[in-house]
Amino acid sequence: MNHLERADRDLAWLHIWFLAAVALMPFSTRLLAEFIEYGTALLVYWCNILVFGVILFCAWRYSKRAHLIRAGTPAQIVAAIDRPIVSAQCLYAVGAALCLINTYCSIAFIFLVQLDYALAPSFRRVARS
Repeated sequence: MNHLERADRDLAWLHIWFLAAVALMPFSTRLLAEFIEYGTALLVYWCNILVFGVILFCAWRYSKRAHLIRAGTPAQIVAAIDRPIVSAQCLYAVGAALCLINTYCSIAFIFLVQLDYALAPSFRRVARS
């Protein structure tokens, strides 16, 4: 969002869909908590996370295509925003596949991926200064 100069109605709708997915997160989390040993509950949780990533990816791609990105934004940044979204979704898919072995391993892996993406940006800022 920091790199957007403006928004339009279609981008607003994409963000509304993202918020709708956020509203489903308590349901999928509760389902996973109550049926922690079932792979199906974990797959529902993973699908919720997948929807986040797909909508974020679509919103960024739409922003690029509709020329909503701020004019002074370097091309490296524009290109680099897709990578964390795609790599996180790939890691989440690996985590979901781990439920074939053990749901607890799968949950731990997904938690570590989420922790990495939550903490890594602040560590990178500290490392740069």
